[in-house]
Amino acid sequence: MFSIPILGGRRRQGRGSQTVDAKPGDTLTRRKLIRRGIASAAGLGGLMVVSAGSRAQASPQQRRKTPLRLQRLRVHGGGVRFKRDNPMLATISPTRNEKARTVTISFVLDRKIRLRLEVARGGRRELERVATENFKLNAGRHRIAWTAPRELAPGTYLLGLRATDRRGRTIFYGRHPLEKQRRPAPVLRVLGVHIALAKRSYQAGQRAILRVEADTAKLVLRVFHSSSEETATRRNDEMRGTPVGEPIVRAWRRYRRRDHAIRLRVGDWPSGLYFVRATSTDGRHGFAPFVVRPTEPGEHRVAVVLPTHTWQAYNFFDQNGDGWGDTWYARTTDRIELDRPYLNNGVPPRFRVYDLPFLRWLRMGGKQADFYAEDDLERFASGAALRDAYDVIVFPGHSEYMTEHAYDVIEGFRDLGGNLMFLSANSFFWKVQKRGSYLDRIALWRESGRPEAALIGTQYLANDDGSCRDAFVVTGADLAPWVFEGTGLTNGNVFGQYGIEIDHTTEASPKGTIVLARIPDLFGPGQTAEMTYHETVSGARIFSAGVLAFGTRAMHDKVVSQILENVWRKLTQP
Repeated sequence: MFSIPILGGRRRQGRGSQTVDAKPGDTLTRRKLIRRGIASAAGLGGLMVVSAGSRAQASPQQRRKTPLRLQRLRVHGGGVRFKRDNPMLATISPTRNEKARTVTISFVLDRKIRLRLEVARGGRRELERVATENFKLNAGRHRIAWTAPRELAPGTYLLGLRATDRRGRTIFYGRHPLEKQRRPAPVLRVLGVHIALAKRSYQAGQRAILRVEADTAKLVLRVFHSSSEETATRRNDEMRGTPVGEPIVRAWRRYRRRDHAIRLRVGDWPSGLYFVRATSTDGRHGFAPFVVRPTEPGEHRVAVVLPTHTWQAYNFFDQNGDGWGDTWYARTTDRIELDRPYLNNGVPPRFRVYDLPFLRWLRMGGKQADFYAEDDLERFASGAALRDAYDVIVFPGHSEYMTEHAYDVIEGFRDLGGNLMFLSANSFFWKVQKRGSYLDRIALWRESGRPEAALIGTQYLANDDGSCRDAFVVTGADLAPWVFEGTGLTNGNVFGQYGIEIDHTTEASPKGTIVLARIPDLFGPGQTAEMTYHETVSGARIFSAGVLAFGTRAMHDKVVSQILENVWRKLTQP
């Protein structure tokens, strides 16, 4: 049963309104409100408008001169106030009772209007609506209450308000942050178990700082080694792995309205991808992935660089609470924060589909490697320092964003005979600059005079968001037969099923680049994906898959797995 508390005593509305008699603290249920004639509607999620008094209605002459607006616009949570709340941001806990899951918008009108409430999440290209409702309101003070369903995902939601007066003039609260004459909407924040580490990687023995925000009485923390799990991961908002160390239990009542930092010691664990799992009293989870890098570079002669910059670039977690994801893909900024929680319970975007299969393939095949986050490339002073430690650098994921120093280090590594394996399209695309925990997008590398094809052999060509997928057609089995050894493939045979983003050779591709396979005209005439291999005069061997996340099929496609095995063997040979 929806209910709304009346906090005052006897209240009187303006002209033409009704009077409500209520004692302080009295609760009016929906049935009582309807019986007293002051409530309307309620639909998706539980929606209600309550008139609660007004100033005198403006005259027709005044309304013609005064712009239409919602005066004294505020938002209030139904439960207690959280530290981050402000007049335009209210936090609720989705698993609590109706009162705690209810948000109320208050405002004052000087004229009669039609009002549309649009509860929506700010997505990559447009608002993703959750609920809508229409109202006819007289002049006066009003409160609109919306009760979030229990299953509403954690994150922020714009409470868009579209008002139209009797003359047809319309005003909208909730425009995109970059639009002119922006009128920000109230924002609802649905609190999950939000956790994030200050850094992307740590060495054994270091102390990691974990920031936690969760409305719970108790919190259980435990660290897991990712990709070593026996059971399959079937949800995009969960991570599975093998536990390392003992669980840590923390009383959390004193911190449930604000964030708090916890120090965790990184154990003497093998280099790899790990994550902290935080579990609330009611069973909700939050995840915070991190890399354990080697204590000394070169513990193994192969290094795997995980796409941690890209994970955050595509992370739509709204840190500043304006209802839009803090990412350049929401077109709100050219800067991202690298130490934010990830939106889907803390799981990096598309991790289960793009990254996990290759990590599982490495693990199941017993392949040894040192692991790094992308900003760990800044730790190497030069390509020579990287070459001293490693023979092969593998970029298994969508490593789209590289600093100038990282580009220099990888290029120098190659020039000294270091081998490179690129298993995803659209790598080394954007030039970025790192400032503390922030990453700024600067320009395309090809527009800065350093086309990525000169390094990789291919470079980004096109994207269709996955509408079209097709198989590779083998074209280079006679030129590089080792790639297809054990697969039974010859020129003209097909394998795999790929798309989303593709790479292609260009005039900048090194001479002697072999096109191993193509997906012809995947996105239209001339928009062809190309898988390549080339060697440099210094003896470096470079493989480029030419499609997004080539390793995604490695665990269930024997042909793809064998090709990966062949490339791994070739590049890791002395």
